[in-house]
Amino acid sequence: MKFYCSEKEEVLKAVKSNEGGLTSAEADKRLAENGKNKLKEGEKVTYLQRFLGQLKDPMIIILLAAAVVSGFTAAYSNEGFTDVIIIMSVVIINAVLGVYQESKAEKAIEALQEMSASTSKVLRDGQISIVKSEDIVVGDVILLEAGDAVPADGRIIENASMKIEESALTGESVPVNKMIERLGLDGVDVALGDRKNMAYMGSTVVYGRGKAVITATGMDTEMGKIADAITKAEQGQTPLQIKLSQLSKVLSYLVIGICAFIFAFSLIRSGNLSGEVVLDTFMIAVSLAVAAIPEGLAMVVTVVLSIGVTNMSKRNAIIRRLTAVETLGCAEIICSDKTGTLTQNKMTVVEHYGDDTKLLAKAMALCSDAELDSNNEATGEPTECALVNFAYNEGLPKPQLKVNAPRIGEAPFDSMRKMMSTVHKTSDGIVQYTKGAPDEILKRCKTYLKDGKVMPLDDAAINEIKNANKNMASNALRVLSVAQRSYDKAPTEFEPETLEKDLTFIGLTGMIDPIRSEVKDAIVECKSAGITAIMITGDHRDTAIAIAKQLGILENESQAITGTQLDGISDDELEKTIGNYRVYARVQPEHKVRIVNAWRKKGAITAMTGDGVNDAPSIKSADIGVGMGITGTDVTKNVADMVLADDNFATIVGAVEEGRRIYDNIRKTIQFLLGSNMSEVLSIFFATLCGFVILQPIHLLWINLITDTFPALALGMEKGEADIMKRKPRSSKEGIFANGLGVDVVYQGILVAALTIIAYFVGHRIESGVWEVAQSADGITMAFLTLSFAEIFHSFNMRSHRGSIFKINNQNLFLWGAGIASLIMTMLVIYVPFLANAFKFEHISSIEFMYSVLIAASVIPIVEIVKAIQRFAAKNK
Repeated sequence: MKFYCSEKEEVLKAVKSNEGGLTSAEADKRLAENGKNKLKEGEKVTYLQRFLGQLKDPMIIILLAAAVVSGFTAAYSNEGFTDVIIIMSVVIINAVLGVYQESKAEKAIEALQEMSASTSKVLRDGQISIVKSEDIVVGDVILLEAGDAVPADGRIIENASMKIEESALTGESVPVNKMIERLGLDGVDVALGDRKNMAYMGSTVVYGRGKAVITATGMDTEMGKIADAITKAEQGQTPLQIKLSQLSKVLSYLVIGICAFIFAFSLIRSGNLSGEVVLDTFMIAVSLAVAAIPEGLAMVVTVVLSIGVTNMSKRNAIIRRLTAVETLGCAEIICSDKTGTLTQNKMTVVEHYGDDTKLLAKAMALCSDAELDSNNEATGEPTECALVNFAYNEGLPKPQLKVNAPRIGEAPFDSMRKMMSTVHKTSDGIVQYTKGAPDEILKRCKTYLKDGKVMPLDDAAINEIKNANKNMASNALRVLSVAQRSYDKAPTEFEPETLEKDLTFIGLTGMIDPIRSEVKDAIVECKSAGITAIMITGDHRDTAIAIAKQLGILENESQAITGTQLDGISDDELEKTIGNYRVYARVQPEHKVRIVNAWRKKGAITAMTGDGVNDAPSIKSADIGVGMGITGTDVTKNVADMVLADDNFATIVGAVEEGRRIYDNIRKTIQFLLGSNMSEVLSIFFATLCGFVILQPIHLLWINLITDTFPALALGMEKGEADIMKRKPRSSKEGIFANGLGVDVVYQGILVAALTIIAYFVGHRIESGVWEVAQSADGITMAFLTLSFAEIFHSFNMRSHRGSIFKINNQNLFLWGAGIASLIMTMLVIYVPFLANAFKFEHISSIEFMYSVLIAASVIPIVEIVKAIQRFAAKNK
């Protein structure tokens, strides 16, 4: 039943209640049948579940298998368990880091729960009772007054100038004047923000008083629907997660294929299937697996993202989901709520019309119930706060106005009259101020002020006033008018019919929730970065259009659409036409989710910003949800991937820049690590085909964890390139190996492998005096040293994908530190006796050491030459 479309008597009948409320017995019965007025809590994920979830990655599974095999081999051959310890350390560190960074409780539903009032005033057994809000049932009659939180959804059955703040639920910036009368026609629905005869859980009464009969509790409320949408909203993977997942699968299949081939090839070539030969052959395959898997990749990406999180927090962007850091870097669409995000969520007088501005401000402030506190902050209903602030800015603080003109009577605001009146005692006598809708005020005026004189209100003056009103309204301003009336002595009665006549028109004020000063520039910057800003609001269409035009979001009014119009468009049609719209007005929470999903179906990486409860489902559905830290509700913050600590839309621009820098650096680390691993795989592969061992699994693990990981982490600290915010967002379909990165990984892997093999043969030549394909202890040591040093030197090549490292203006001190540390640690395992014994290295001469360094260093000039050729080819394409 659409309670807002029904008369209150029909509603009471439908819920089997009456204006006196339920009996306690009936309430207890309904509570037992239907349950508490509470929202369902989200399922908790244990730390163990999160830890096990980190072990599902195919590469991690292969590493675990390698650890098991290494353990059996060590036990069989009575060798040490060094390989097993190192492998398991890598796996555990990765999993613990993942749990630590990703772990967050699902607090969204709990926050929704806390928004409900703890107790409420209810009519039970014909008397007013205070009951727990969770014990309210359908059919209860609740009493509401200013300051009360609405505990459940209800149809208003009694109203005394009641206004309810619903911005967190509907997105409307102005409290709603409530009414009793039914809405709409039979069969015609009414948007959530227009249901003026309803009160909803999670909203707050800011003015007046009233009664409502409860029509829905718990998960059946509008708040409950939002809670349900939050739990059902899919938490999609970020582009980086998708790409790394794909990479993981490709590497896993590749590793399995290569290992199987080498295992079979070696067995066939040996012609011996004895246990010892099979085991040795299997260990060769394990070596390949260890070489092929970039053990440090997951950890490096996690740490690089963590560093990005720290940098973003310094720019007031708090990241709640680690892998979402880079998503804004490829965002193409930012869907933003209007109230509190693009605007200040503070009604402000921006235009006024009248003969005497000081009198206009004084009259507006006195004829309001808002007050000015000790910090000169206005408190009360937002519209009236705007009027009090208007007076304060004119040098007329309300406390002083009240001293000079105390209120002695009033006719409170009524939604039918659309006005209120207050009577004051002043040094000049008794004066009345009446404020309200311009048309209604004009009907009651006979004179107006002009040049400080009271003049008859003729047609010309009326037309001038109406034109002023029209001009303000056309700019989506909320217009109020005020008039006055003087008395020789105080009125004996203060009924509206007695007071509100024979008035003198004073003037008009035009108010709006103004835009944030920094947002306009931020949107311009977003446009230069190829990002489209979309406004989604529960406010009226005209207001939304006016704000969007000021911000440069809207080019023409055809790009604006309402929630009602959106209901008439199918999902398929919306997906086709979504690009035509920039402003969505009068929307409901489900509309926001539809809009976000339509953009995502088109393949656009979509961000959604907002601060209200009504934004939570769409924030969770978006590729990245952005909540407001100051004005945002707990619900919004808890489902958001990123929270703006300063509620500043411009902070998003900084986050975009940081996201792009992070993604660039992650690509550099991936290129570096995969190129390094390819060189290891090719070296092992070549040596196996030729019948000798070039490196042991423990050597490869050391290189992957020390020589590769430290420089890779340092590459994550590279500063952003100069044109980073002038590029178009990268496509969500763009692979990690796009723009030639895959080719670079292959040729650089081949290059380092070739240098490693050359070093092996040089070592064998120095050790044996001959050039031949044979096993060599010195060759293994030199190969290890050369491979390690080559990767350290090569990390400097990775500072720029195509640019020369000799033309980079800034220095990466982290990379220098990582390189030096890696060089020292590499030499330690060769020259410290007990470490050399553990790693099975031979002591090499200074000549062999110098040869290794020189061969490794050649990677820099070779890559520089290739980059120069690539730049020349791109320039002449």
